[in-house]
Amino acid sequence: MIKQQVFVTRKLNPEVIAMLEKVAVVEQWTKNAPIPRELLLEKIEHVDAVLTMLTERVDEEFLASTKRLRIVANMAVGYDNIDLEACRRHEVIVTNTPDVLTESTADLAFALLMATGRRLTEANRFLLQGEWTSWSPTLMAGQNVHGSTLGIIGMGRIGEAVARRAKGFGMRILYHNRNRKPQAEQETGARYADLAELLQESDYVVLLTPLTADTRMLMGEKQFSLMKETAVFINVSRGGTVDEAALYQALVDKKIWAAGLDVFAVEPVPMDNPLLQLPNVVALPHIGSATVQTRAEMARLAAANIVEVLSGRGPLTAV
Repeated sequence: MIKQQVFVTRKLNPEVIAMLEKVAVVEQWTKNAPIPRELLLEKIEHVDAVLTMLTERVDEEFLASTKRLRIVANMAVGYDNIDLEACRRHEVIVTNTPDVLTESTADLAFALLMATGRRLTEANRFLLQGEWTSWSPTLMAGQNVHGSTLGIIGMGRIGEAVARRAKGFGMRILYHNRNRKPQAEQETGARYADLAELLQESDYVVLLTPLTADTRMLMGEKQFSLMKETAVFINVSRGGTVDEAALYQALVDKKIWAAGLDVFAVEPVPMDNPLLQLPNVVALPHIGSATVQTRAEMARLAAANIVEVLSGRGPLTAV
């Protein structure tokens, strides 16, 4: 009898690997960098399951390299790295890790909003570079967070969690989404708005949409031109939802005040990306869900999906 096999594309904690070893032989890529594509295609030829990260592209080439693959468990809530239609054709189950990262990602989104609005990283650099020689009324003056208007684009679980935090700061909350969210409106006081109205009225715009054909380059020159000159743009969704050249120009031309970015079109972001050169950009290395507890729970849920499928049961969180 051929033993079931699992390939894990990044080093995970021993407890997670032990879960998988109860149902299969496990091999994992342990280097702190994505596995080279050609090697990955070799490793997955005879596996029954792959536990992937956003860095792995699951497409026709990937699936055609396998002989008995049953499940791809993506350790993320998003799955824009996976060709779902190709997986359907190959009868491969796809799972993700929703819910467990909602609160941590909302924490990061709101922290990025505050850091950008109040110029925290810029002020930190100013101090460390020895430029703080006196006090003045305008020294590192930022924008108010409390009492301002927040516009949330994409009112999913994370959007609702951000709205709950904003309510505590006395913010007026607008949101734009494919569907109205009456319960969220009642809980947070958020009001539905079309995209143009949201952009025109918001002091802070937080982008939280998944990356789809409809949301690719959702924020471009036209959208940034609608925003206030004092507005702050925050992206904690996917880099592909933003036209980075248009964002750069909007910041340089002072059409908007600042931007906080946890995601980029190309990741890791190249150091010659012009957005990194602007003092009014707070840039982070895609750490939305990066707490010890949340990443551990994401890995556990991804592994649990594999265990369930390889044990003959259904997945816990199928896409």
